[in-house]
Amino acid sequence: MLTMNHNFKENLRNELDYQGITVKELSVRTGIPVATLDCYLGTRATIPSAETAVKIAQSLQVSVEYLVIGDTARMERPSNKPGREAREIIHWIENLNPEQCRAVLKLVRAFKD
Repeated sequence: MLTMNHNFKENLRNELDYQGITVKELSVRTGIPVATLDCYLGTRATIPSAETAVKIAQSLQVSVEYLVIGDTARMERPSNKPGREAREIIHWIENLNPEQCRAVLKLVRAFKD
């Protein structure tokens, strides 16, 4: 039983929220049924097997240690992986027309300078 301030349930929920990933998306990525993932995130907060925890961690690009221990563990997130806000910006930009894209690029360049 974990006695840390954070536990697997909280760390998994926080990471899903941070990355903007739904339980269904995680299920598709890992092959773990939604109902099983819900057991890890629900009120009973069951702990997955080591093999399942590895699948989840690899899919989220974090260490198993991070999911189990939390903030005290070093995350393995690549520094170039965009966060949730950046992915949302990218999504909106992909739907702009060329003129709007040029305007956004000009604005971003102004922020950069």
